[in-house]
Order: sequence, then structure tokens, then C-alpha cells
Amino acid sequence: MSTTNARDIGGGARGLASARTLVAGLLAVALLAPAAMGRSHDARDTSPRHSGEDFTWGGRIAAGKAIEVKGVNGEITLEPTTGDQVEVVARKSARKSDPDEVKIEVVEHEDGVTLCAVYPTPEGEKPNECKPGEGGRMNTRNNDVQVDFDVRVPARVRAIGRTVNGSISAHGLTADAEAYTVNGSIHIATRGVAAASTVNGSIEAELGTSPREPLEFQTVNGGIKVTLPGDTGAELRASTVNGDIDSELPVTSYRRLSHRRLTGTIGKGGPQLRLTTVNGDIRLRASS
Repeated sequence: MSTTNARDIGGGARGLASARTLVAGLLAVALLAPAAMGRSHDARDTSPRHSGEDFTWGGRIAAGKAIEVKGVNGEITLEPTTGDQVEVVARKSARKSDPDEVKIEVVEHEDGVTLCAVYPTPEGEKPNECKPGEGGRMNTRNNDVQVDFDVRVPARVRAIGRTVNGSISAHGLTADAEAYTVNGSIHIATRGVAAASTVNGSIEAELGTSPREPLEFQTVNGGIKVTLPGDTGAELRASTVNGDIDSELPVTSYRRLSHRRLTGTIGKGGPQLRLTTVNGDIRLRASS
């Protein structure tokens, strides 16, 4: 049985939000979900999971606006649709907690629509709340509910996925995309531009458009592979601590301090492209 909500969301357009989310910011989000960060015990728990009621939402979002999905525990999958409506399905499951105590809240705002998995507020804490972007609050103490989001995105609608414990996968999109997690890998392929950040996980991104504004791909434990059009222009800033850096794109006026740090101009230059990891290789590839 599903809960369904459908709305039309009005117009306007806006570019990709600047991807300046710092690792410290991600860790701050994680600290608001202490039970989520302790999910390692779930890996050893072989008790069966039980499912809650699926939540579904559908609605039209104007070109240039965004569908944003925010979770805590669970994966986010973003895929294209040939229709003109965004479709979201949230699947809830748990081993110990009650999945149906986690509500999916829908917030409409001038930049589009945000959907959040809202967990019960722990006693003595500030209320959990759903807000767009980096706003809001989500404390999940002693709650092991996992919410997996499947999102179908129409052409020209931007897509944003945010979670704490879970991977984010976005393939075949046509507009700009952003993905942020703490414990999980990120895979993005879009005809637009993209930005991504994680802490424990790799990042693989394929962009169909050259950067129009500063973009950042950042992790701590994991490699970064970014594929860009061959005629891309950007100012490259790439660094790793334990790993190598190589680029198929032409980098001129560069300053390679070592095989672990590279700055320079890609093509004719342009917005800054920052790639940062601690433990992992950095690979820049040119699309055919």
C-alpha cells in the first residue's frame, strides 16, 4: 500500500548551486545522526528486515528547478523519465525500529521541491525538520530505519541527492546534478554538469557540459574519476595525499608540485574545477 501525492510546481530557472560543501560540513551532518553513523552493527546483525509502507510522490517541476531528496540511512537512485512528471518512491525497512515512524515530508519552495526522510525526534533534542539544501535537522539516535529513494527525473529538471549512510547513483540524466553523502560511493552521468562530495567512498562522474561555474569533487577515502568533454575549459586544482593524478585533458600553465598535486589550466581556462581526496587516485578523462 502506498501514500501518493501529486502537485504541479511553478516556473523560473536557476543554475547549479555552487558545490562548496566541505568535508567538515558533511561530518557535522553525520554528527546529527549518531545512530546512523553507528550502522556497522547492522552489518553483523543477521536478523531479517521488515518493511514499512512505501511512499510515492509525483509532480511537475518547471525546467531549471530542482528535485532534491534528503535521507540519512539508505541509497538514492536517480534515473531519467520520458514523461513530464517527477516520480519518487521511498521504500522503508528496519530490523528493530518501526519503519512507519519515519515520515516522508514534501517541501515546495521557489527553487523546486525537497523530500526528506523525517525520523522521530529523540527525547530532549530539537525537533527534526525538513528544509531545502543544507538546512534542516535530522537526529536518528537508536533508530535503524533505512529509506531507499528511487527518483525518476524529467528532462531539464535538476537533481540533488543527499544522504549520510548510503551510495548515490545517477545515470542518464539530462540536466545538472549534485550528490552528497558521507559513507558511500557516488556515480553520476549527465548531459549537464555535476558536483559531488563524500567522505568514505569513491566518486565517478561523467559530465556532458563544460563547467559554467566552480565545481568540486571531494572525498577522503576513495578515488575520483571525472570525465569531461574534450573541449572543456577550466582552472584545475587537484590534490591527493596517498595516490596519483593523471589527466587526458590538456593541462597548460601548470604547476605540478608532485605526482600528488597539480594546478593548471585546462584548454582555454574557465571556472575552477577542484578535485580533492586523501586516500585515492585522481583521474581526468576526455569523453569521445
